[in-house]
Amino acid sequence: MKPSSLLQALLLLPLAVADYTLSPRPRLTPMPYNPRVPFPNPPPRSLSRVCVVNTHGDGFTDDTYSVLFALHECNDGGHVLFLRGETYTIGSAMDLTFLKHIDIDVQGRIQFSNDTQYWQSNSFPFVFQNVTSFFKLGGEDVWIYGGGTIDGNGQVWYDEYAANIYTLRPVLVGIDGLKDSVLSDLVLRHSPQYYHFIANASNIVFNNIDIAGASTSKHSAKNTDGWDTYRSRDVTIMNSVINNSDDCVSFKPNSTDILVQSLFCNGSHGVSVGSLGQYVGTFDIVESVMVSNISMHNASDGARIKVWPNAPSAMSDDLQGGGGSGRVRNITYEDMTIDNVDYAIEITQCYGQRNLTLCQQYPSPLTIDDVVFRRFRGTTSRKYQPLVATFACSSPKVCGDIRATDINVVSPSGTSQAYCLNQEAANLELECTDNYKGFR
Repeated sequence: MKPSSLLQALLLLPLAVADYTLSPRPRLTPMPYNPRVPFPNPPPRSLSRVCVVNTHGDGFTDDTYSVLFALHECNDGGHVLFLRGETYTIGSAMDLTFLKHIDIDVQGRIQFSNDTQYWQSNSFPFVFQNVTSFFKLGGEDVWIYGGGTIDGNGQVWYDEYAANIYTLRPVLVGIDGLKDSVLSDLVLRHSPQYYHFIANASNIVFNNIDIAGASTSKHSAKNTDGWDTYRSRDVTIMNSVINNSDDCVSFKPNSTDILVQSLFCNGSHGVSVGSLGQYVGTFDIVESVMVSNISMHNASDGARIKVWPNAPSAMSDDLQGGGGSGRVRNITYEDMTIDNVDYAIEITQCYGQRNLTLCQQYPSPLTIDDVVFRRFRGTTSRKYQPLVATFACSSPKVCGDIRATDINVVSPSGTSQAYCLNQEAANLELECTDNYKGFR
């Protein structure tokens, strides 16, 4: 709902007097690959339509109406500016799916309130793994940049989740239906859960994103994936730094034509396909994915494909599944640097199921084929040595054509073994063994 006319005038009063400078649009430099479709390249917005967002500036009074008014006023051809040095507090859920042909210049700091009771009742629900979001970003031709910070105020959520695992924690940037848009030159801090959840989107670029937000209490920050894609295609993620404690990037069901390149990932669970096959009766697809030039440090995995078996399984009380079908096809991981990573490569169709016998008794119906790992370098952690990788398929009928070439990764003891289950060992340039460790 838009504010009243009088309130609108007050909220945008700084527009006439503010001394501001607009940030230039970021240059998008893809390396080493160009995406399948050209990057968005709209004409410049009108310099006569600049909406400077006012703020109470006290760190706790809700600035949501001011933000919404500016976005409505300068939508379809203008600029919205969050001023450098200012803090904007968001205490109300925002549906931003109306946006089109707009540049949003975030130079200041946007932070979300710590009212966990409000957000659990009012954040926007998605349909996958209990995902909700503070705001829902959609529309077309939206550019968000400027070098400023978006802060999810995550510490209160980390502590609350430790007390109650059924707490609905919002993602920091929730995207639904966005197309032909760019998010670049942003600092993201302390997300309660995923940093980005990208649903029903097409031709979206994420460039030069700085992600971090560790807990300051004994309760760790959990499920803080950098990006999760879902029912989306032609997504490019590049030139970014991610310090987190879950997947650096994860391709959830029905993610196609995805390019991920030139990332520094630290503390993560790797760049992951999945998890897939979680829900009975669903058909999950992830295909045509290129992951290139990744520096992976202090992580559980480098490259990972995770599929639930065809039997009820549980990772935890709030994450259970198994029995879905689908396919993973045309996936390439290349040029990955491995530094203190538990598994350089992990494929499992036994995700959430630690009973290997049960996993093979009820093999996943989800097929995996045409997967390539090439030019990996570095050293794993000691956790699973002598293993540096695991290729665990529940059945050879649904899992094949997996190749690993030019894999120069060793454990700290100098070994390069891989656990191989239902695999063509000749396609893997690693020493296969049947001594498995660490199903997760």
